[in-house]
Amino acid sequence: MWRTRAAAACVICRSLANKSYGIKRKTPPQNLHLASRSLHHPSYPSSKFPRPPLRISIQLFSSLNRLPLRKAKLLNVKYGYQLRRNFWLARLASRLLKIRYLILGSAVGGGYTAKKTYDQWKDMMPDLDEYKWIVPDFFWELDEHIDLEKLIKALPDADDLAKLLPDFDKIGESFASLKGFFSPGSPGETAFRATDQGYDNDKQFKKGLLGELILLQQQIQQHEEEARRATGQYNMGSSQQKRKVSDKEKIDQLQEELLRTQLKYQRMLERLEKENKELRKLVLQRDDKGIHQRKLKKSLIDMYSEVLDILSDYDANYNTQDHLPRVVVVGDQSAGKTSVLEMIAQARIFPRGSGEMMTRSPVKVTLSEGPHHVALFKDSSREFDLTKEEDLAALRNEIEIRMRNSVKEGCTVSTETISLSVKGPGLQRMVLVDLPGVISTVTSGMAPDTKETIFSLSKAYMQNPNAIILCIQDGSVDAERSIVTDLVSQMDPQGKRTIFVLTKVDLAEKNVASPSRIQQIIEGKLFPMKALGYFAVVTGKGNSSESIESIKEYEEEFFQNSKLLKTCMLKAHQVTTKNLSLAVSDCFWKMVRESVEQQADAFKATRFNLETEWKNNYPRLRELDRNELFEKAKNEILDEVISLTQVTPKHWEEILQKMLWERVSTHVIENIYLPAAQTMNSGTFNTTVDIKLKQWTDKQLPNKAVEVAWETLQEEFSRFMTEQKGKEHDDIFDKLKQAVKEETIKRHKWNERAEDSLRVIQHNALEDRSISDKQQWDAAIHFMEETLQSRLKDTESVIEDMVGPDWKKRWLYWVGRTKEQNIRNETKNELEKLIKRDEEHAAYLANDEVTTVRKNLEARGVTVDPCLIKDTWHQIYRRYFLKTALNHCNLCRRGFYYYQRHFVDSELECNDIVLFWRIQRMLAITANTLRQQLTNTEVRRLEKNVKEVLEDFAEDNEKKVKLLTGKRVQLAEDLKKVREIQEKLEAFIEALHQEK
Repeated sequence: MWRTRAAAACVICRSLANKSYGIKRKTPPQNLHLASRSLHHPSYPSSKFPRPPLRISIQLFSSLNRLPLRKAKLLNVKYGYQLRRNFWLARLASRLLKIRYLILGSAVGGGYTAKKTYDQWKDMMPDLDEYKWIVPDFFWELDEHIDLEKLIKALPDADDLAKLLPDFDKIGESFASLKGFFSPGSPGETAFRATDQGYDNDKQFKKGLLGELILLQQQIQQHEEEARRATGQYNMGSSQQKRKVSDKEKIDQLQEELLRTQLKYQRMLERLEKENKELRKLVLQRDDKGIHQRKLKKSLIDMYSEVLDILSDYDANYNTQDHLPRVVVVGDQSAGKTSVLEMIAQARIFPRGSGEMMTRSPVKVTLSEGPHHVALFKDSSREFDLTKEEDLAALRNEIEIRMRNSVKEGCTVSTETISLSVKGPGLQRMVLVDLPGVISTVTSGMAPDTKETIFSLSKAYMQNPNAIILCIQDGSVDAERSIVTDLVSQMDPQGKRTIFVLTKVDLAEKNVASPSRIQQIIEGKLFPMKALGYFAVVTGKGNSSESIESIKEYEEEFFQNSKLLKTCMLKAHQVTTKNLSLAVSDCFWKMVRESVEQQADAFKATRFNLETEWKNNYPRLRELDRNELFEKAKNEILDEVISLTQVTPKHWEEILQKMLWERVSTHVIENIYLPAAQTMNSGTFNTTVDIKLKQWTDKQLPNKAVEVAWETLQEEFSRFMTEQKGKEHDDIFDKLKQAVKEETIKRHKWNERAEDSLRVIQHNALEDRSISDKQQWDAAIHFMEETLQSRLKDTESVIEDMVGPDWKKRWLYWVGRTKEQNIRNETKNELEKLIKRDEEHAAYLANDEVTTVRKNLEARGVTVDPCLIKDTWHQIYRRYFLKTALNHCNLCRRGFYYYQRHFVDSELECNDIVLFWRIQRMLAITANTLRQQLTNTEVRRLEKNVKEVLEDFAEDNEKKVKLLTGKRVQLAEDLKKVREIQEKLEAFIEALHQEK
């Protein structure tokens, strides 16, 4: 096969040598075919074979040559081989087919690869069908409700704008300022940037609106390009126009037109924002009603405000609460601080006064977005609807009341912060603190230290390195009278966190002779203080009844017609409270993002130190704060009250009976038994006893019994409260338990009806004289003996104190008698002789007997007073009577038999035994009745009172701080606060990163 091809190649070579173009010459080796040259001319190197010349006819058919083809003469091929032309056509066709196959193969392969890549990408995408509810359907139809064609038609044409351009050399700067207002990265973009940042979390709701804003910006840029092109066309005929109109008039026309265009776009932007606000409000309302059945997350600003609220209650010793950012509003009194704050909050929420100090304490206002325009306090659940005038009046009144209540007696201002949260559609998220206005003179009615207190309070808030200082300056007064600017420049000399606001610009424009002075203030050239930005605002016409909407309209109308804007003394982005609120919010969040993580690290270090201190001091105790300790003490107290119900009836009755007899025994002995024992016979004795018992029961006994029962309940309650529980006893609760006990006892009152029922029971018990058996008789004798022996012992002690020690004690302890004791001793001896002479002597001495005793003593040289004789006789006779009664008890031990026979045919009379049996029975029945009242009624009422006291103490933080004290409690409190602050800060930082 190879030989056949080589032979054919040689034939072709010879044919070319003989017949090419009719020229007879020897063909050089380089003109031969490669195969033929390699076979017949081996000495010629094939690698150096040059490209054939272009004039050869075979080159005309090459697929690599783009020159026009010529008609070539067909070559006669001998020996039946194919012509030379057909060989090159085959090569050309094969190359063409190869390119087509490459293209077709590439298309098929590329399509397959693209389809495979698309399928893989599609499989990687999550299924979003379940989340279609996030964006309501009507939002995607927003373009149908907003007519974009009208917006495009409302824009001025390039030709109309070019006609108003007289001097393009001067209007270049004006267009540059207009571009700066809308172009990214410029100061004028603050409003757009802050607006976009305010709604970053809800980008899905702004698809149509942001498209319109982008379209507006593009159209403005197109107008600028058309204006530049018109500048070149206009330069050719500028000489003719300069003859018609002066340069000054042209500049005025251009500035007016630019101002109108700017205000027009501003109104369009506000209209779009208003529509966006209404749509967002509808979405939030639908969410609020639970249409989507999803729980809304707490907003960033609410999380941040909670951290500040906790810090305001935290111990100031650590000085960490002042390092978190907030917007501090400071200014001279009546400079318009509160009005600016109300414009930012879009509601007249603060008390108003004409020239007098209204802000008497710091007011922290947290602004956040919500479906309804409402306000509420941190410690209250009531919401004030800011769209209703009656709620606004109630809110202003509540703020004023809280301010006055926070001011201590003898002071004018307070350092206590009032925390208020305001929510509404379109509000910029930030935390502002309105401080009392700085004053230069203390007037009548103010505390002498009011000026210094306001200065120190303002400095305390402004010295926070992360606080945004909103310095308010009254534009209607001379700048030299300002006090707050010097104070702000001391706190922030570089102006890195200060925003200057000039209020009442409308009055300033009317009153100031040189408007350039206002320009100097806004440019920061008049005051020595420096600031991040300068703003000029109008806070109304001075009428306190103006609404926020009317103030906005007046402010917009003023700046639209103001010469300050027309003459470029003020820039558009430096005016209106709307631009101010956007800029303040932007600076606030920038400061928060820069400093919040550093503060979280500081609290983490503080937490570690506190935990280490706790482990070293209280290794075996739990870290219980004041509220947790109170709950633990509360459970212990309730358990102890419940223990009262577990006291046995026998124990109650024994205690009641013993205490009641101790209370009434003196009355029974002195007023009933002794007088009755002086009678001559048993009938008179019983009659006297019955009368005196009746009188005693009607007037004194029930009341005494109730008093005894209440005292018994108090003693048992106190015993349970103060009883130590061994190792589990915690003395940190002692003060709290004592306070609960005292307050409960003070509140508890015994049932008043108890005395009436008790009186009837006691009457019936005392009227019974029938002793049923010998056991009761012996019990009555035993009761009488114990009572008389106790009384005799007390009487002996009294007599010993009166007459002094006897001879044994004087000899053993070397003590003597005083002069008075000697006199009483002589009197005692004389009276004892009198009783021995008459053993049935009455209980009282007659006057002649007193005289006889006194004379007998005087005869022995003892001078004595008659009163001393009677006093000594009372104790001597009592001792004699008690000894006689005890002897009589011994005789009556066997008298139960005579009692059953009513002492007939017997000289023994035991009526005193019957009296003591009646008293003993009355005591037992009374004790049983009181025990039933205690266990059935009074213990439960006492338990109820204890619960009420504990609930009152739980709501009174000052009471808990006073009753639960000590290093352990304070350390646990600090640890709890720091942990809570750190956790909330970490949650806030996490949410902040998610928002980015």
